[in-house]
Amino acid sequence: MRDALGITDFFVNASGRNERHVRRIKEAVEERMRELGVKPARRAGERFAHWILIDYIDFVVHVFLTEERSFYNLERLWKDVPVIEWREEAEANTTSDAT
Repeated sequence: MRDALGITDFFVNASGRNERHVRRIKEAVEERMRELGVKPARRAGERFAHWILIDYIDFVVHVFLTEERSFYNLERLWKDVPVIEWREEAEANTTSDAT
């Protein structure tokens, strides 16, 4: 993202099924980052939890309601930026063992 946008290196996009799920995803991200000693520079969208943004300067986490993610479609907006698919460590290890 840095070359295209100039303000961050990565966008991390996630979706939740409902407002409660979106808030819980946000909490889980913040908990894990806090364990690593990293605090967000800013947050936005927590009140309604349709689209929560957590800015960690080098990367920005977007947690959307599924419908909101489809509507705003950041992937389409930044279609020329390379995409890195996220895979859990355990999933990656299982996949690599199987091949």
